Amino acid sequence: MKYKTVRDVDVKDKVVLVRVDYNVPIKDGKITDDLRIRASLPTLEYLLNSGAKQIYLISHLGRPEGKENPDLSLLPVAEALKKLLPKNKIEFGPLPVDDKPLQVPDEVKIVLLENLRFDPGEEANSPEFIKDIIDATGADVCVQDGFAVVHRAHASTSAVAEYLPVYMGLLVEKEVENLTKAIDDPEQPVLVIIGGAKVEDKKPLIDRFKDKANMIVVGGRIAADGYKGGDGIYVTEDFDEDANGEKLDVGPLATAKIAGYITDAKTIIWNGLLGKAEDPAYATASTIVAEMMGERDNAETVVCGGDTAGFVENLMKDHPNLHYSLVSTGGGAALEFLVGKQLPGLEAIKRK
Repeated sequence: MKYKTVRDVDVKDKVVLVRVDYNVPIKDGKITDDLRIRASLPTLEYLLNSGAKQIYLISHLGRPEGKENPDLSLLPVAEALKKLLPKNKIEFGPLPVDDKPLQVPDEVKIVLLENLRFDPGEEANSPEFIKDIIDATGADVCVQDGFAVVHRAHASTSAVAEYLPVYMGLLVEKEVENLTKAIDDPEQPVLVIIGGAKVEDKKPLIDRFKDKANMIVVGGRIAADGYKGGDGIYVTEDFDEDANGEKLDVGPLATAKIAGYITDAKTIIWNGLLGKAEDPAYATASTIVAEMMGERDNAETVVCGGDTAGFVENLMKDHPNLHYSLVSTGGGAALEFLVGKQLPGLEAIKRK
């Protein structure tokens, strides 16, 4: 790979700053989906097993807009981490004030710091803000394992590289490897399924794969609003409608066609739900696509986009037999990577 990974650095007896993505749903102080926390565990376990002295985790949660908001505290995440990694002493700590060293006992192996976005310096890509964190923690190296934020030029994704060598974590490595393979070296035939509501968001993806995919399927609100395809593009032509005639899901004829494409494909990329899937009455097409992709043992299957990934993750809770090559944790980041944009968080990791 053209990126430095966590395997390229000796972390024994070093303090490691890890940018994770713990932007998880929390309701009444309880985490309702811990997938992103669990997704970070392979990197954390690798660092612990490799002899890291201490690990400082940094993340954001929600959009506090540079102000402290107790409803967006990462404290519940720290409590969840303690249960997921019971053999290690884990603490929760405030964001550093200036560069004053954090007083953390040696026996504490992992410290999760408070929401980065409580300080305006994070989204402003402030070198001073991230340097204060580095100085206060005594970090020797940085590991980038928050794929969902690598398309942002923030202090924890971009400016951090001014002060520390940055390496790719195992989660980001998995994302990049699978997405790169889907773009550069896909097994044929290639099927791209695109849904969602805004054609302007999806047109770059359609254009990117026009010459790479054997078939592009367009459904969702885009198709319902009359998107015009071209050669190699199938726009769903029948829909399930509500009492007012609003087209809210792909209909049975189009769903049957899509099922045939999935059966034949060796590489399948899905971005965007095919209907108003939050309503079970209009989740039929999306459910069929998710189940068929998850049952393909001999195909590369990539699911990306926040709503699409969330839909599949929820489905997997009731159907643990389903599995995919990648259910991306990065909505906007995955889309920007697929269309060929440079992502600041990955540029910071590139091999010199």
